[in-house]
Amino acid sequence: MKLWLLRHARVVLPQGLCYGASDVPADEALTVEAAQAIAPLLPKGLPVRVSDLRRAQQLHQTLRGLRPDLGTAATDPRIREMDFGSWEQTAWDAVPRAAFDTWMADFAQHRFGGAESVHELMTRVADALDDTRAAVGPNGEALWITHAGVIRSANYLAQHGRRPIVSVAQWPREAPQPGEWMVLDV
Repeated sequence: MKLWLLRHARVVLPQGLCYGASDVPADEALTVEAAQAIAPLLPKGLPVRVSDLRRAQQLHQTLRGLRPDLGTAATDPRIREMDFGSWEQTAWDAVPRAAFDTWMADFAQHRFGGAESVHELMTRVADALDDTRAAVGPNGEALWITHAGVIRSANYLAQHGRRPIVSVAQWPREAPQPGEWMVLDV
């Protein structure tokens, strides 16, 4: 399966804030730019899954205005960003070093901020991948409008399957910048 992974545009928050599962809006002008950039590249009738967070929904609505021929979109909360719990909307540099060290020591299982672990994020992304693959077939294509953590998870899963991540060293570093995309063979 060929999976297009489109990241929402930059959010309307100060730089340097943790905003995983926070439902914050994206910059309107940058959302239009992102939709205009990808619209001519997407195949006709491409099925779409969209995170339930507002910034992804904004991009979907804008893209749909440019490409009404895209397939019916399904809102899928499994492709929302990781929930950083008590650290949501905190400046990253204000998070105590000990909190990061604890997370890095048990990267997959520790619930950074108390809400969700990387393992839990990856499990829901893997389930969404399985459902997408079942819907489009092994030679089909689909588009997800989503977030950096989900894209990193999908990238890891495309390379390693459901093999659990053990350390932060295994976590993919690359993810599209806000408003950009990548394509994976899954």
